[in-house]
Amino acid sequence: MKISINKNVLETVLLNTQPYLEKKDLSQITSHLYISSLEDSFIVKATDFEIGLEFSTKNIKIIDAGVATANGKKLLDIIKILKDDEVILETINDYLYIKQNSSKFKLPMFNPNEFPEFPRIEEKPKFELNSTLLVRSIKKISSAIDSNNPKFELNGALIDIKDGFLNLVATDTRRLAIVKLENQIEDNFSLIIPKKAISEIQKLFFDDIEMFYDENTLIAKSNNFQFFTKLINGKFPDYERIIPKEKNYRLLLNREKMIEAIKQISIVSNEMKITFKPNIILFESLNDDNIEAKTEIEFTTGLDNEIFLAVNSRYLLDFLSNIEESNFTLGFNDTGLPFSLESENFMTIVMPIMI
Repeated sequence: MKISINKNVLETVLLNTQPYLEKKDLSQITSHLYISSLEDSFIVKATDFEIGLEFSTKNIKIIDAGVATANGKKLLDIIKILKDDEVILETINDYLYIKQNSSKFKLPMFNPNEFPEFPRIEEKPKFELNSTLLVRSIKKISSAIDSNNPKFELNGALIDIKDGFLNLVATDTRRLAIVKLENQIEDNFSLIIPKKAISEIQKLFFDDIEMFYDENTLIAKSNNFQFFTKLINGKFPDYERIIPKEKNYRLLLNREKMIEAIKQISIVSNEMKITFKPNIILFESLNDDNIEAKTEIEFTTGLDNEIFLAVNSRYLLDFLSNIEESNFTLGFNDTGLPFSLESENFMTIVMPIMI
């Protein structure tokens, strides 16, 4: 293989593939990138077996077609220090040479034939989504995805398609976040996507994409990349049971005023008590260190009796930082019961702290 490619084009491709590399065991071929130049395309693949990315570009001059591998991190480090000019990649024996003007580097290769095969899209069911809308929706729920939960299904986000809607759902058992999107997909099915894959999807999905799936794998394809992730096998909690069917009280609150008050209290304590009185909302810190924080905002609640909610402020701020509207709805039934935060098609159900 021998190719000529612009340094900036190559660096962009290498940056995109870094999260998919094996970082701990450099003796594994998955610490390497698979590089191929065939006909008029330059293709780079990376995978740690759980997720993978194939990136392609036609901004390249192919002198000799072929394949190679190279340690992904070391190759990126080399390309970063080169000048903004053409770079030559060439394989000689079992080495990849990187050349630019008077600079030359040599990296050992693994056998490209041993690189893991990517899952194929043939015969898999397909559905299409607006990638921009999907990324915006995933961003809203991603903070509610749990980490290292022994119930593996909670370490991912649920895509649940049924009855003309696509529901994106995540929970860490203290809160449930859900975005409801209308869709034209006829089949009813659900997938649990791991947290790492959710993070990478937010960086990648900007073009029109086609999605392919089976019970173990989700594949996304665009004009210049193909992404895959293994799915989490398990039964996601019945999230619809957790959503309160009725709410005795619904308050339309100003987003900015609530954020300002919550942030003032969270300087002292992440756990706070919010008391709804007839004409004010009182915010107080919950802290055992003899440190106090209090503030209030004027608001006609319409309540005859005081009701309070004790809550982790991070759950409120995660919701409020991901809505576009200036107002949102707080729905609750009574002190000590789960309450809802709602804005357009985005809802978070929060379990209060018991005090």
